[in-house]
Amino acid sequence: MNIAALVSGGVDSSVVVHLLKEQGYNPDLFYIRIGMEDEEGYIDCPAEEDIEITRYIARKYGLRFEEVNLHKEYWDNVVSYTIESVRRGLTPNPDVMCNKLIKFGAFEQRCGHAYDRTATGHYACTAEIGGTVFLATALDPVKDQTDFLSQLDYSQIRKLMFPIGHMMKADVRRIAHEAHLPSADRKDSQGICFLGKINYNDFLRRYLGEKEGKIVELETGKVLGTHKGYWFHTIGQRKGLFLGGGPWFVVKKDIDGNVLYVSQGYDPDAQYGTEIGLLGFRYLSAPLPEWEARLEAGQVVDVKFKIRHTPDFAQGHLVRTSEGHCIHSDSRIQGIAAGQYATIYDNDAHLVVASGMIN
Repeated sequence: MNIAALVSGGVDSSVVVHLLKEQGYNPDLFYIRIGMEDEEGYIDCPAEEDIEITRYIARKYGLRFEEVNLHKEYWDNVVSYTIESVRRGLTPNPDVMCNKLIKFGAFEQRCGHAYDRTATGHYACTAEIGGTVFLATALDPVKDQTDFLSQLDYSQIRKLMFPIGHMMKADVRRIAHEAHLPSADRKDSQGICFLGKINYNDFLRRYLGEKEGKIVELETGKVLGTHKGYWFHTIGQRKGLFLGGGPWFVVKKDIDGNVLYVSQGYDPDAQYGTEIGLLGFRYLSAPLPEWEARLEAGQVVDVKFKIRHTPDFAQGHLVRTSEGHCIHSDSRIQGIAAGQYATIYDNDAHLVVASGMIN
């Protein structure tokens, strides 16, 4: 079996290579450059150390290594999506789009199509049920990354290998030490890669500018201060408002009027909701038979779900309405932000069944 392994220089993908070799495979290693380059300047991830480690791993195991430059594809798809989503007042998720459109999209078109499988260091699993391959949760609930993979389609999922999905992070580190891998103690990457060392708000300022608007208390209509553009703020945000007598939380945005509405207190009711409407609802692999039958009959389906990256699942039920699909949560959910993705799991929190963008 021919395997393409996506490597980053981090401990997870390094251990993936080690495990594949132990299983008798000789994968070709690929490092994807996705830093941002545009006509106004250059912003890049600090890739040199990553590539140096990846080259060492390739030499250590006698494997072929190739850099794949996907700068343009990343800009045209992920960066532009991020800017446009923020401009529309949404809260984007670049990681979800990077996985769908770049790592398992543009790479597949450029190189991956020549391989039987693509292996990555994501904390996720797959499970075959009735001949259909489903995305499934990882053993380590803290590291599970299935929510970042929830926009993949079936053609992508059935080709993927997740060699560390059945392992705890501590065991991955242990194997890296035992194999004397140079990435054994490297910190996990955080943040949005294309920004490099640039602050997110500085990035938004560069492309969206500033525009002064009012900060208004939702309950009273009282003007409390001003801000420099709704695009610098997200629902549920507390920091960066610079208001006295707080804490204050962003609970609503008027995009046309460039107004932020805030509520006071550590736990304001305005931060919470129980109904999550979904745009573009889709099954990743296939609907579970009992789901489709119940939804067609106008009944509800008990589900677990996430609306942000967290180890915890929320409990609720999925319904189909005249306007599409909606999740009704059994408990109040904080910071429901339009533009983020809801990931919907079976009631055992094992299979990733569906997803949709929050509206």
